[in-house]
Amino acid sequence: MEDAEIARIKNKSVSGVLALGTRTFLLQLISFGSTFLLTIFLTPAIFGIFYLVSALISFFGYFADIGLAAALIQKNEELTREDLATTFTIQQMLVGTVVIVSLVFSSRIVHFYGLDQEGLWLFRALIISFFLSSLRTIPSILLERKLEFQKLIIPQVLDTLGFNVVAVLLAWRGFGITSFTWAVLVRAVIGLVALYIVSPWRITIGISGSVARRLLRFGVPFQLNAFIALVKDDLLTVFLGKMLPFTEIGYIGWAKKWAEAPLRLIMDNIIRITFPAYARLQHTKELLTRAIDNTLFGLSSAIFPLTVGLVFFLRPLIDHIPRYTKWEPAIASFYIFAFASILAGLSTPLINAFNATGRIRITMSFMILWTVLTWILSLVFISLIGFNGYALALLVVSLTIVIVVKTAQRVAPFAFWNNIAVPLVGSVAQSVWYLLLLRGTGGVARLGIVAITGGILYVSVLWAFERKRIIRILGDAVPFPWKK
Repeated sequence: MEDAEIARIKNKSVSGVLALGTRTFLLQLISFGSTFLLTIFLTPAIFGIFYLVSALISFFGYFADIGLAAALIQKNEELTREDLATTFTIQQMLVGTVVIVSLVFSSRIVHFYGLDQEGLWLFRALIISFFLSSLRTIPSILLERKLEFQKLIIPQVLDTLGFNVVAVLLAWRGFGITSFTWAVLVRAVIGLVALYIVSPWRITIGISGSVARRLLRFGVPFQLNAFIALVKDDLLTVFLGKMLPFTEIGYIGWAKKWAEAPLRLIMDNIIRITFPAYARLQHTKELLTRAIDNTLFGLSSAIFPLTVGLVFFLRPLIDHIPRYTKWEPAIASFYIFAFASILAGLSTPLINAFNATGRIRITMSFMILWTVLTWILSLVFISLIGFNGYALALLVVSLTIVIVVKTAQRVAPFAFWNNIAVPLVGSVAQSVWYLLLLRGTGGVARLGIVAITGGILYVSVLWAFERKRIIRILGDAVPFPWKK
């Protein structure tokens, strides 16, 4: 690989992380603020219904893609018109089938879960939203292939803003579950229009047999892994919807959403960039190793302190927020999910490296292992300790990161502990600080001061031991005057 191409990939990857990081900060401010307000205005049962119905749509969605989008991103050569047309046509054939079947059987599906007419229209709205989202695939691929994430953030900001504004306003006015119905439709329309403005693509219909066969060789195994992930997560949620009351499903959804906030804030953006970046570097082991090292360091540096902050401050904040004590039964699940999410966040980029280098079978083996363990442990633990057992099951499953690390080091000899050691030490120091200063009672202002000073302590530890690495990584995208 040419030095100029390596530099371009590195610069675009790091600048892409910064761009998506900025976008995510804005989106998460909107999303977290919206979730906070929604969980005040809505009951746990209504929140549980939305969580369940969303899982149902995710379940159907996996049958509308056979991994062709991932195959286009992973492909080394330039994309042709036939590549794009074939991918779009096959995907829309699958999407159309799923949409028609879902709409035909929507009443029966909703009745099976005991939902009312509002639940039925939410389900149908999510189906329509799913169809509109499928039209965004090719424009998104074109931007991701070029690592132009700065453009990709525009429609994502707009559709997230549209969804949350509509959902909060309608929930505030007492529309209940219907708030989500209108919100998902607004999000789908805004996102589709905005993406085609920033990444124009003329819709082309047609299928090339040779192109389809080539893309399917990677796409089908990739999608099979996605289907296994579906069985592990969304299908289990669908199953729990019949096993547990909607209120307890709401507790699980609330706890999981807040516990995984650092992952959504940090990991999703980095992973989205590393897949195409790893794919470009897959034939250069030294560069791939360096990329994985930087990914692990960046993830742990961001996820560890954010998770520590959530663990220490969510409970005190609940006591200060009016109408929020209704979520107290979910706190135990939140703590367990939080620790599980840290381990999941560190294993995800390694799984991404398997996919990007074409080692789909390794990913499949792990997905099968995790799915079997998650189902068995969830059912056993839930029968023993109630809905908190689901979180405990995910924590136990996440401990298999040890096997993932050992396997990934055969692909690229990265140093796992060296990359997370300093962030881990900084997080321990931050935790001790919070333990010492959060004793007794105090107002919101005091909580804010303690939180900020703990964050400063963490950053100080990180900067003291990893200053050169931080400057080097950021310097690839930002011209620091002290870079040398």
